[in-house]
Amino acid sequence: MLVAALGFAVMGALVKVGAQKFSSAELVFYRSIFGLAVIWAYIMINKLPLATPVLNKQMSRALVGFASLVLFFYAIAHLPLATAITLNYTSPLFLAVLTPLLLHEKLKKNLAATLMLGFIGVVILLKPVFTQQDWLAGCIGLLSGMGAAWAYVHVKQLGKLNEPDWRTVFYFTLVSTIGGGCWMLFHTFTAISMQDLPVLLGLGFFATIAQLAMTRAYRTGNTLVVASLAYTTIVIASLLGALYWREYLDVESLCAIGLIVLSGIISVRTSTPKV
Repeated sequence: MLVAALGFAVMGALVKVGAQKFSSAELVFYRSIFGLAVIWAYIMINKLPLATPVLNKQMSRALVGFASLVLFFYAIAHLPLATAITLNYTSPLFLAVLTPLLLHEKLKKNLAATLMLGFIGVVILLKPVFTQQDWLAGCIGLLSGMGAAWAYVHVKQLGKLNEPDWRTVFYFTLVSTIGGGCWMLFHTFTAISMQDLPVLLGLGFFATIAQLAMTRAYRTGNTLVVASLAYTTIVIASLLGALYWREYLDVESLCAIGLIVLSGIISVRTSTPKV
């Protein structure tokens, strides 16, 4: 999970660099097509079947994931790196709200206080960091966290239907690649120069490595420990933001991030079944 955290933080930094020239949809396309090539090679080598009896559910998960990714990349481009990633990592809070609604599971009593704690952290984080023109980016970053939670609910549903992880990843990267590509065709397309290749290839590489590492961590490790370590991404992103963009967060912002991380860990701990 630490490898995944480092990969996601570097991916975020490369998105911020690439956003100086490319649109969010273009960055999603380049991030996704690299992952699609990797998962396609894996499927071909192992001769795995792509046919699925729940194609509509796979498409729904892929579309939600694509929308969340576009929103996340937009937030990274317009906000301090650590702030954008923190807002995206509110997904456990939204997951605690969405799970009872979509999976018909009971909302545990102590989660209510945890959710309130987390969203107080969000409000504190928005107030000192954002200027008026940043509110749109802040709301979009928060929506990316909601989208990530919704996508995870879909993943849980697909897991109950015995859909393998690799098939879910394939349809997600396929839809994201097509979606980003269509956006580029009908909206904007920025020509790629040789100087852009390290950023775009690095974006795809670190995103794919992080995705694979995270999948393995959740598959083989303790869910609570893994989910808690995921928040290391925010720490690494804070360091990268301060080092390369002089994005120094004040004490109030750091306390807000701490509240969000704490509430997220408590939400995961409460939602994780004991074995």
